[in-house]
Amino acid sequence: MLILFLLFAVLPIAEIMLLINVSGTIGGWNTFFIVIFSAFLGAFFVKREGLNTLHQVQAKSARGEVPGKEISEGLLLLVAGVLLVTPGFITDIIGLLFTLPFTRGPIAAALVKRFMAHQARQGAQGGAQFHFYQHTQHQQSQQGPDNDPQGGEVIDGEYKDKTPADEKDRLN
Repeated sequence: MLILFLLFAVLPIAEIMLLINVSGTIGGWNTFFIVIFSAFLGAFFVKREGLNTLHQVQAKSARGEVPGKEISEGLLLLVAGVLLVTPGFITDIIGLLFTLPFTRGPIAAALVKRFMAHQARQGAQGGAQFHFYQHTQHQQSQQGPDNDPQGGEVIDGEYKDKTPADEKDRLN
């Protein structure tokens, strides 16, 4: 509840106060152009880092690994995009911290650690679910991407549906 209050009440007021102080020092138009420039620059960085993270997710998925770190970083990039497009200097600084790879990684790791601790506190069911998830991920990593659980080989292929149109309509 306190976090929501800070986010929706205190942060906008702080942003407005900072924008007024900066515009009083360097001028209104200069402040305006800095805010617009930071939005474009932020959008560029978020797009670039987002594509890099997407490629990492695809590569890990292709190897049969769970891209947990990349997904958490991708969520931070999503939040960063919103923060960088929102007018203001405080949101830009936080968004930039979420965008840069050398700060995004530790922030994502801390958030995942906090989430896991919260899940562990939720009781036996949360712990059992996490244990099941870990066990499932371990089994998948042991199988490899080209094998199914029964030990047979998975064959990738394509097919073409040659069912006549009138039969398709009858089946639906």
